[in-house]
Amino acid sequence: MSMGRLGRALTLLDRAAPDVTTARKNMLLLIQLRWIAVGGQIATIAGVHLGFGVELPLAHMGLTLAGLLALNVLTLLRLQSLAPVTEAELFVALALDMFGLAVQLHLSGGATNPFAFLFLLQVTLGVVLLPAGFAVGIVVFAVLAFGVLTRFYEPLNLPSQHGHDLFALHIDGMFACFAMVAALLATFVARIARNLSQRDVRLAELRQQAAEEDHIVRMGLLASGAAHELGTPLATLDVILTDWRRMPTFADDPALAGELDDMRAEVRRCKAIVTGILLSAGEARGEAPTVTSVGAFFGDIVDDRREARAVGRIDYEDSFGDDLPIVADPALKQVLSAVIDNAVDASPRWVGVSVEREGGDLVLTVHDDGPGFTEATLAEFGKPYNSSKGKPGRGLGLFLVVNVVRKLGGAVTAGNRPGGGAVVTLTLPLAALAIGKAHGDGDDG
Repeated sequence: MSMGRLGRALTLLDRAAPDVTTARKNMLLLIQLRWIAVGGQIATIAGVHLGFGVELPLAHMGLTLAGLLALNVLTLLRLQSLAPVTEAELFVALALDMFGLAVQLHLSGGATNPFAFLFLLQVTLGVVLLPAGFAVGIVVFAVLAFGVLTRFYEPLNLPSQHGHDLFALHIDGMFACFAMVAALLATFVARIARNLSQRDVRLAELRQQAAEEDHIVRMGLLASGAAHELGTPLATLDVILTDWRRMPTFADDPALAGELDDMRAEVRRCKAIVTGILLSAGEARGEAPTVTSVGAFFGDIVDDRREARAVGRIDYEDSFGDDLPIVADPALKQVLSAVIDNAVDASPRWVGVSVEREGGDLVLTVHDDGPGFTEATLAEFGKPYNSSKGKPGRGLGLFLVVNVVRKLGGAVTAGNRPGGGAVVTLTLPLAALAIGKAHGDGDDG
């Protein structure tokens, strides 16, 4: 049983509920404290028995140490499971540690043993780690244990040469106990506070994510309603333009006929966009999902942007390797198009798009030679209405990009190129795109 395997198990919980992950980390702290306690007890028993010649019930004390070691092994085995660690389990772990300490003290002088104040360490950890009800239980357990040890214990049989110096030995033991408790409290309470702080940060992130997703839901409802409203006038315009194209006045004038054809193409493009909005909103799901491949999916997006934005040059490099089958997601296509459109707006002359594979992830990079992102834009990257264009209502494109990619388990990063221009990188897990499990998708990670 290794701490490395336990660490890998905890890594799987990075996206779990913050309270769940924090409880597991706190249980790990108790395991580490128990190792320290066992090592300290062995050193103390050896020093008292060999250094001072004090007779101790070594067999019984050894059995208690073995019990603590077995408890640690069982706890490590428990943490191999991804089931959440409960507050009751933390309470039981602390209670068993206190019971083990009580047994050792019973065998070595009871409450007269200066190390009896180690109970305060367990009480402090219980108050910090556990809710009020369990914390009160820990306090009651400690008080009862200490009270019992004042009456029932095996007295220490000190050699005659130490009998006259008993009080000095007791003071030395209290000093050692005080130093140990102070050091352990400073170390472990600080680490527990760090775990709680990380939990609070994660909770704040989840609240922010929930607010953003609620914003997206409202935007989706508005977009769906607008798409419904726009469908009828766009269809009417298409019919009128088709009728005009047949009229002699327009049919006999090549210039007017060409302009009508351009108008019809743009109207039909608007209708396709409206249809895409309805598809993304889930209102036209009667058709089976479209199956495509990585090369075809991203190549079609780039070709579509080249046709729609007939300015400059959009270079495309496909370094993915094998042409993995994936499902064409209209929402993903829309947000990827938004990233390229933003790059074209900032850099009309040239935009570069590349797709590659990194382990179990697909990485799409869009870079340009425009002015790049400002520090303020990067600081608020992915937040709604964070735009460098200075127009009301803008800045939703990258907000939608970040949230759609996050829904797929990926991430979006932005920065500036050393030679000038901006770069936006989208990392998507292949498991979220591929049909079935993609081979080599990071099992070794």
